Amino acid sequence: MTRRQWMVVIGLAGLFLGVYLTLYHYGVVGVLACNVGSCERVQTSKWSTLLGLPVAAWGAAYYALMIVLSMVGMRPAHENSRLLAGWMAVLSVWGVIFTLWLTSLEAFVIHAWCEWCLGSAAIVAVLCLLCIFEWRAARDATGG
Repeated sequence: MTRRQWMVVIGLAGLFLGVYLTLYHYGVVGVLACNVGSCERVQTSKWSTLLGLPVAAWGAAYYALMIVLSMVGMRPAHENSRLLAGWMAVLSVWGVIFTLWLTSLEAFVIHAWCEWCLGSAAIVAVLCLLCIFEWRAARDATGG
């Protein structure tokens, strides 16, 4: 599989995770499956919403955007697009920074860990690495 295909697969995992947590936030999922026992504390904290929407919904939207961009990048006309690869790299770095902020809130403000959030952090990190590798490949392919 190509890097962009892997980005779609990894993005789908993140999307499903974000949708699951969003459904929990809105009461569609009654009990959150969590082995560490503090997921609900994180998901019901005042930090679980941003601009009136659950952080998980923002995450789901982020993953959906990255999936769409990855799929566009698989089209032959865009396979070596530095612009597309650059935007994906920038968005993925932004995702890592935002995730680091959320993880620091878990550690230092909420004093609880959500395994789903940590899973999302891992997904964002892997997605970011793939995007950076893809940007470098596109840059090299176009002689820049």
